[in-house]
Amino acid sequence: MQLLLISSSVVYGYGFLDHPEPEIRRFLDERRRVAFIPFALADHDAYTEKVSDRLGQMGLDVTQVHDANDLKHAEAIFVGGGNTFRLLKTLYERDMLDAIRERVRDGIPYIGSSAGTVIATPTIRTTNDMPIVFPPSFDALSFVEFQINPHYLDADPGSRHMGETREDRIREFLEENDVAVVGLREGSWLRVEGAGGQIGGAAAARVFRRGRAPEELATGASLAALLAG
Repeated sequence: MQLLLISSSVVYGYGFLDHPEPEIRRFLDERRRVAFIPFALADHDAYTEKVSDRLGQMGLDVTQVHDANDLKHAEAIFVGGGNTFRLLKTLYERDMLDAIRERVRDGIPYIGSSAGTVIATPTIRTTNDMPIVFPPSFDALSFVEFQINPHYLDADPGSRHMGETREDRIREFLEENDVAVVGLREGSWLRVEGAGGQIGGAAAARVFRRGRAPEELATGASLAALLAG
């Protein structure tokens, strides 16, 4: 499989998909036909137009996905961000999860951003989103065997906020689930190719495992240990 799992489409100081553009170009190489899955936002047409305009600047031809048939002739799949619960619910309703798995496991590149990154993991239980709708299951695509928390935010020691930090919530998850969680900071991404891969972008990732201290995974670091389970 070939996966590019981006934490967020927008980073402070950059426009939409500006920061990962060089990596997207490298990742897709000569491929031009991209099937875009817009289900994480309510207005699919407007979302597709936005993505089509932006990827068109990279020389890419974007088509909107409505159902599994729209994946047949694509050279790559891009799943955009938004609400993860709405995205997964729609994929279940349109019976598309197996079709995506089949195409990606056959070798076409998969790009996810935010919610599109979360659904590449076993479940959506480490998303940041509110459950505005209810998918029939939290089970997702399972392209990797670890969980991802995109937009990961480090606690601010000077903040007066008294609610849970992102690290607190991930530790709660690990009390009930024995699976690694990658806190993927904004401006960063994971690139997976077969059994290998590495972290890229502007910031390190933070890896959480049950019973162990969190580990920083620097830009350029290998994902081999995570991919091996």
